Amino acid sequence: MNSVQGLLAASVISIQNSCFTYPACQNCFSRLVLHSRRFSCLKCGCTGEAKDASYRYRLSLKIADTNDLFDITVFGSCLDPFFGVTAENLQRYIQDFNQLSGGTNTESTARALVQAVGTCFIGKRFIFGV
Repeated sequence: MNSVQGLLAASVISIQNSCFTYPACQNCFSRLVLHSRRFSCLKCGCTGEAKDASYRYRLSLKIADTNDLFDITVFGSCLDPFFGVTAENLQRYIQDFNQLSGGTNTESTARALVQAVGTCFIGKRFIFGV
């Protein structure tokens, strides 16, 4: 799954998702199902306390090279340098900010984050390992 088959130089055309982190199983990296106080992984059966769930980055992009358009998803810690923090810390900052604002600005927080990510990625050229 992590082996690179080739490299693709392409420009980011758009951001395809608005949630850049997800609760991830530490065994298989699948998305965890969060219940009120517990989490479970539907793929490998891992369970635990919801407060102990770890987070990973997931950034879905539409990119273009000179000939084609592609939809790709970039996962994991390779995005840490672009966001400046780990996915775990970004998720914690978002939760803390939303809690401090009384939960009234969650939509505007998400919009601001999407706009910031768009500014950092859209129109920029990257080399993607595919």
